[in-house]
Amino acid sequence: MTKTSLHLLKGVGYLISTASVILLAIVSWSSASESALLTACLIGGAAFSIVGMFCRWLTYQIEKHWSDN
Repeated sequence: MTKTSLHLLKGVGYLISTASVILLAIVSWSSASESALLTACLIGGAAFSIVGMFCRWLTYQIEKHWSDN
């Protein structure tokens, strides 16, 4: 496996993880929407998870840029 294909695979993995967080949030919405606290926790948890995955993906982008130079 080349370095580029490994990098692409990491990006695809993060996209799949993001989609799974969104799908799980959709499924949980009906019961979480009954309470303001649960709604906030669901939205906050999903958002933190997605932002965390974006930060990890961004570090791979930066590392790839540094290694290419």
